[in-house]
Amino acid sequence: MPANAYARRMLRLAAVAAASALLLCACSPAQPRAQNSAPANTTAPAMPNGEYDVLATQLDAPWSIVPLESGVLLSLRDSAQIVHLTDEGDRQVIGTVDAAAPAGEGGLLGLALHSDDTDDAWLYAYVTTATDNRIVRYPVTGLPHDPQLGSAVEVLTGIPKATIHNGGRLAFGPDGMLYATTGDATGGDIAHDVDSLAGKILRMTPDGGVPVDNPFDGSLVYSLGHRNPQGLAWTEDGRMWASEFGQNTWDELNLIEPGADYGWPTVEGIAHDESFTDPVLQWSTDEASPSGLTALGDTLYMAGLGGERLWVITTTADDAQAAAFFEDELGRIRDVVATASGSLLLVTNNTDGRGNPGPDDDRLITVHVNESGAG
Repeated sequence: MPANAYARRMLRLAAVAAASALLLCACSPAQPRAQNSAPANTTAPAMPNGEYDVLATQLDAPWSIVPLESGVLLSLRDSAQIVHLTDEGDRQVIGTVDAAAPAGEGGLLGLALHSDDTDDAWLYAYVTTATDNRIVRYPVTGLPHDPQLGSAVEVLTGIPKATIHNGGRLAFGPDGMLYATTGDATGGDIAHDVDSLAGKILRMTPDGGVPVDNPFDGSLVYSLGHRNPQGLAWTEDGRMWASEFGQNTWDELNLIEPGADYGWPTVEGIAHDESFTDPVLQWSTDEASPSGLTALGDTLYMAGLGGERLWVITTTADDAQAAAFFEDELGRIRDVVATASGSLLLVTNNTDGRGNPGPDDDRLITVHVNESGAG
């Protein structure tokens, strides 16, 4: 990256962080602590240092990244393909989700990899079919260098679907449970209905069962009142976060508490309504349209689609500040994940029908960060 571009970005970092702090103080009460959360990490945040490398090009509507010890797995929304990209740049389609019926925002969406102490590995996929959204899983062999998938096994079916608002992010939490974000499938008030799986964050055992400590007896619902959440992450202090698309006014970063209602469609953004839980931060929809979310320590990284930027959010026990990186450089960003080495992987999403693709789009990119947070 040119030195002057990086200098401008760091100036924007200071300005946006200051503005975010003022917004948080003026508009939002101190955020609640998650149950069993540890004291906030005081380590300086890991900021992008202005450098990135392109690892793969000409990807067709990529949606989700799973880092491996050797390479990555990617989901391609519209072809319903699961692709293995090696460190050497080779790519191989290792599976196609036959049940997928891609249309609009639906198709093959989130992926998550899970392995237990017996070295059994499963790849989970969130997929839109002709009748519903569902979660399936595949046994995986040959990790990390030559992953091969067995036959699909259904984990959860019957999640409401629509052309838009399907949610779709999968992630395993520190508790070993599988979490899934679901959109309201344009159903509006069903996001408040505990008996519907739409407009929720769901929590389940790896085989799809209901954990005994879920907030609603016999239900997979962990939180409700969501419009279209597409990012999940846990910071080092144990807190759980989700990024969420707004409608016309506010996109949100929410601190997720079991059983909490986040207001959609009754409210959007910070409302100061005691019936609902306010977001910790909010953005106008042309600044964010957030999708993937990941964490390094207590710093969050949020992909921006409509905003076409990467948001870096530093969190403490009672504060959060946000700064934008890579504005007007990469286009739409669908997913971002942290790697074991402390770098970030992100995937652009300019070929999904809503972007302006360049000749190399879409791209898988590694972003280098400074551990000290210094520029």
